[in-house]
Amino acid sequence: MTMSTGWYLRRLSRMGPREVGGRVGDAVRRRRWRSARPDCPSVTGARFTAVLPAGTIDAVPPDAVKRLVAEADRLMAGHGGYFGVDRDDLTDPDWWYDPKTGRRAPWGYAFDVPYRNEEAVGDIKQIWELSRHQYLTVLAAAYAVTGDERYAERVAEHLRSWWAANAPLRGVHWTSGIELGIRLLSWVWIRRLLDGWPGAAGLFEDNPVALRQIWHHQRWLAAFPSRGSSANNHVIAEAAGQFAAACAFGWFPSSARWRADALRSLERHLRGNTFASGLNRELATEYHGLVLELGLAAVAEADAAGVPVPATVRLVLLRMTDALAAVVDGRLRPPRQGDADDGHGLVVDGPDSDRWGSLLATGDAVFGRLDWWPEVTGTDVRTPLLAALIRPYAENGAAPAVTRPASRPAHFADAGMTILRGPSEIWCRCDGGPHGFLSIAAHAHADALSVEVRHDGVDVLADPGTYCYHGQPEWRRYFRSTLGHNTLQWDDADQSVSGGPFLWTRHARSRVLVADASGASDGGTARWCAEHDGYEGVVHRRRVELTAASRELRVVDEVSGERGPVRLAFHLGPAIAAELVENRAELSWTRDGEDRSAVLDLPGQLTWRAHRGESDPPLGWYSAGFGRKEPTTTLVGTGFADGAEGFTTVLRFRG
Repeated sequence: MTMSTGWYLRRLSRMGPREVGGRVGDAVRRRRWRSARPDCPSVTGARFTAVLPAGTIDAVPPDAVKRLVAEADRLMAGHGGYFGVDRDDLTDPDWWYDPKTGRRAPWGYAFDVPYRNEEAVGDIKQIWELSRHQYLTVLAAAYAVTGDERYAERVAEHLRSWWAANAPLRGVHWTSGIELGIRLLSWVWIRRLLDGWPGAAGLFEDNPVALRQIWHHQRWLAAFPSRGSSANNHVIAEAAGQFAAACAFGWFPSSARWRADALRSLERHLRGNTFASGLNRELATEYHGLVLELGLAAVAEADAAGVPVPATVRLVLLRMTDALAAVVDGRLRPPRQGDADDGHGLVVDGPDSDRWGSLLATGDAVFGRLDWWPEVTGTDVRTPLLAALIRPYAENGAAPAVTRPASRPAHFADAGMTILRGPSEIWCRCDGGPHGFLSIAAHAHADALSVEVRHDGVDVLADPGTYCYHGQPEWRRYFRSTLGHNTLQWDDADQSVSGGPFLWTRHARSRVLVADASGASDGGTARWCAEHDGYEGVVHRRRVELTAASRELRVVDEVSGERGPVRLAFHLGPAIAAELVENRAELSWTRDGEDRSAVLDLPGQLTWRAHRGESDPPLGWYSAGFGRKEPTTTLVGTGFADGAEGFTTVLRFRG
């Protein structure tokens, strides 16, 4: 995927004067760095002191250790999987190779590499992911819990290989700040987890090659921060990685300045990226998880190094954790909203670890759980490691007193998210919030007024997910389109106007009119109503009612304004079998060996058709994770809206 002149003009139109000036300065600096690359200042007497407290490893639960070692052994055998692609070459990886396309990224000055062009480079996500070195943090953790030096030696071998193949400012791994930031955070934890290994100092602080890499990473991040309309989760990763390295590897003349600047950026952008309710402003749930992980990891480094952190940092992380506890369903699954690329801030567990349970377990250890929080029954490696470094909130004298929710919040007014809950773990997310974050809303989908419905953790009316970012524009368009969500499309148009794969040039504005989520909890009816103005001359209003006694969800769509063609879509989860007869769909699925069923009565004014796994154009797909998709059933009703009557859909759960 290459960017046209038109895209650059559209992108420029979403920037303010300050951002434009900053980017011009970046361009000048990149040109100057092409021929002027200073070397790392000499370092003598460096010591690594940010070690884990004694006894920390003993606190890791045995079952978490077992899963970690199993994953580490798989990696040692050369096997791993990234974004739906299985790899068997991890004993000696080619750092520039994309196994999905078979292409290899070109060599050259970093800022000349056309990383968005899949024809020239390959799938950039496949290439970048391995070089975040989070699989090496897993191997280092395996060494820490077992003492088996095979894991440490493999880590050292791969780091030396990467450093040799990726000289500063050369190649694709020096093009994106989020990659450098996360990589620095991985290196900090690798050094910490290998502390008992005799070769640790020789790999890091006594190694001129490692020192040069660490210094150049931090110099790069200090020079090229994400700016303005791009200051989303990327700038959090940049600041967290820079701060972690400046704390743990504070061996350079610029370390104090880098640490102070990174902490200011982290504090500012954590506040800027988070609603007062605690939800992430990108309204993309996986980025809520990423930012929370990065923030917790940064605070861990601060506390390990004795660096004071502004109270607002801990307060934002506390609110993010409470918000996460509030929105998950009974199986600890959060909403599937907006973009998701499987990105993590710190990985020391195997892939079977529950990310959201882990974050809530860490939140319990650091902030203390509230009575209404869901129970977390699983275990992980990361929680005891972070908890050993982070000072508990209640014991932090600098932390402000805060009033936390006395009961489980259901409506987040600033984010426009409402969770309706009914009996038998009926869970419904209603979306009436902003289109996205900042002027480009990079990770938003055109999903205004969409609903997402689960029964005991099973997707019934599903958000289809993300699937891809680069290289497959028709799939990128589909998965973030209005038709790709459980909402109404008018006149074959998206509610918001896309200007590119991470750019929206016009944003639909939504407002919530009614949000009474309490009714279903006492046997009555919970109600939600919202509208948006994404279609010129037309207002789409949706009402949702969840009645506990009848276990019934009623959705009413009204379109006021011009008469025009509409399509109303309901995407079923991949576990749901559907039999559509005229405007009634019989739904069935199995959960924990038990058969479940529901009936979906669809508006009779529309003509209904079931779609499954269609590719020209795409329709009827579900993406469980980045790079993966599977066929599922999508029910689409077509007809006309004339404002005379609404379209009523009723979902009734049986048994």
